[in-house]
Amino acid sequence: MSGYRPRRPAPPPPNMPGADLLRKYFDRVDSNQSGTITPKELQAALVNGNNSEFNMVTINMMINMFDHDKTGEICFKEFGSLWRYVVDWQNCFKSFDRDKSGSINQAELEEALTSFGYNLSPAVYALLLRKFDRTKKQAVRFDDFIQCCLVLHGMTETFRTEDTDLDGVVTISYEKFLTMILNSSLM
Repeated sequence: MSGYRPRRPAPPPPNMPGADLLRKYFDRVDSNQSGTITPKELQAALVNGNNSEFNMVTINMMINMFDHDKTGEICFKEFGSLWRYVVDWQNCFKSFDRDKSGSINQAELEEALTSFGYNLSPAVYALLLRKFDRTKKQAVRFDDFIQCCLVLHGMTETFRTEDTDLDGVVTISYEKFLTMILNSSLM
């Protein structure tokens, strides 16, 4: 039976840079010097291990997580948390990219998600890989790994709202299922 009790939802945080260094990073990303970082500016600043640009869906998911004032952009106050989040995931990704290919294959993805506490069937791991492998190379890049983890976490949280006894099984109507999905942050 599949399990979904993550022992740790994300990798441990690294040391945060000082305020001056963090401001320097922010100013580099804020290319139009507006005082906020747009999704396009963040996309231009982030690259995968193979120097390809980040998927805009992942960029928007990350901005939505840290944009507390809901402007659609990241101000300096929000930037520190976003910066730390990206570095955390980068360190995590590198630790599971055993072959240093710049992408995570199915075995590495399974190992990563299992270490987070997920206990899924091989068929579900294969489905996750297929869903988040935009390159069709049987592997996910860094940005797709972040997106996969965010979506899986969101789906798990949505499921948990109905799984009151935490046994991994719920009985819901189709309409309740639709309501859960449409009200989630996944849509």
